[in-house]
Amino acid sequence: MNRQGIYNVLAAVAIQLTLGIAYIWSVFQTGIANSIFGGDNAAAGLSFSLLLVTLTIGSVIGGKLAVKYSTRIVIFTGGIILSAGFFLASFVTANVAWLLWVTYGIMGGIGMGFTYSTTIACAQKWYPHKKGLITGIIVSALGFGGVIFTPIVERLITAFGGAGTGEPQTFMVLSAIFLVVCTVGCLFIKNPPEGYKMDLVVANTKGGSPARSLTPSEMFKTPQFYLVTGAFLLACMGGLMMIGFAKPIAVAKGLASTATIGVLAISMFNSLGRLFWGMVSDKLGRINTLIVLLSAGAVFSLLVNAANGYWIYVLIALIGFAYGGLLSNFPSLTADLFGAKHMATNYGFVLFGFGCGAVISSQIAGYYKNLAINDISLMFPAFVIASCCAAAGIVMLLILKKINKK
Repeated sequence: MNRQGIYNVLAAVAIQLTLGIAYIWSVFQTGIANSIFGGDNAAAGLSFSLLLVTLTIGSVIGGKLAVKYSTRIVIFTGGIILSAGFFLASFVTANVAWLLWVTYGIMGGIGMGFTYSTTIACAQKWYPHKKGLITGIIVSALGFGGVIFTPIVERLITAFGGAGTGEPQTFMVLSAIFLVVCTVGCLFIKNPPEGYKMDLVVANTKGGSPARSLTPSEMFKTPQFYLVTGAFLLACMGGLMMIGFAKPIAVAKGLASTATIGVLAISMFNSLGRLFWGMVSDKLGRINTLIVLLSAGAVFSLLVNAANGYWIYVLIALIGFAYGGLLSNFPSLTADLFGAKHMATNYGFVLFGFGCGAVISSQIAGYYKNLAINDISLMFPAFVIASCCAAAGIVMLLILKKINKK
């Protein structure tokens, strides 16, 4: 590895670690739902969903700006927006509950989008022959950020008054962390020279890299874009439902004293899955790997109702492990299909499927969680829906595989 490439990867890992805070929403879910949204889990969960869906908007805008200006400037700007969103979220009260959707959700998502796909795209350009491995390393950091920050955030909330009281001050602390890490990290990130290692970017049976990079307008004319985006929408639902409600589900199953283990489990295995399945895809192929992951996700989602006691933590970990692989393979698949030059922007558009899946999944899960106040089994239909969606996603990937062969 060359020195500048190492700097880029390390800086990207540091930034993604802090972005992993977004994946521990279930730590905030109950307190925010009760203190700001009058106990409405669906309304509270929409904050998390809006962050994920506007992440796609931020990725598109950030990708375009990175091509026109520089990746460094985009990451710095994203850090400012993300930090400002969390800072302003600390002042939201029940009287203006919708402002949490604007600050934590929209501003947080756009700022995160500016930094998320641009760091991935930049690192892929330094190591075009190891996209799966490099993408896996970077996005696994985002998942591992959840492991690091879960106990920190839990302690902050407790120190500031407990659930329902300590969240605002915690948002303020996290705002400062975003600002410092993104500002320092962006100083070590830059794109490689034009044409860097292009001799290594060749068509192959595993990735199917194109002879040239497609612009977004060219990508929109291909059936592959719609199949990839649709598959992403359907694939992510089970994982997102569990990420948003891991702690409440553990509490409802009688594990209130250890419920944080659920958040740690899905964060840690989400991270490990991103790295492991990223490496696997370099050998097995992106589409084949994704089919394996969706098959596993479809089965695991159907077991949520049956898992009792500490087995629920095992199942949460397995769902996180499969879900993590999705987040390392869809960026690599996007680069394989449409090229590296416009990858940040193109992946932003592919992420639109993920964003839509986030909104849909949070509303479905929130609706059934509201019904399941006294009986968590009433939430099971949400995971049945997620399982069916994963099966439909497999069909779309098989069609994509057939088109690629032609």
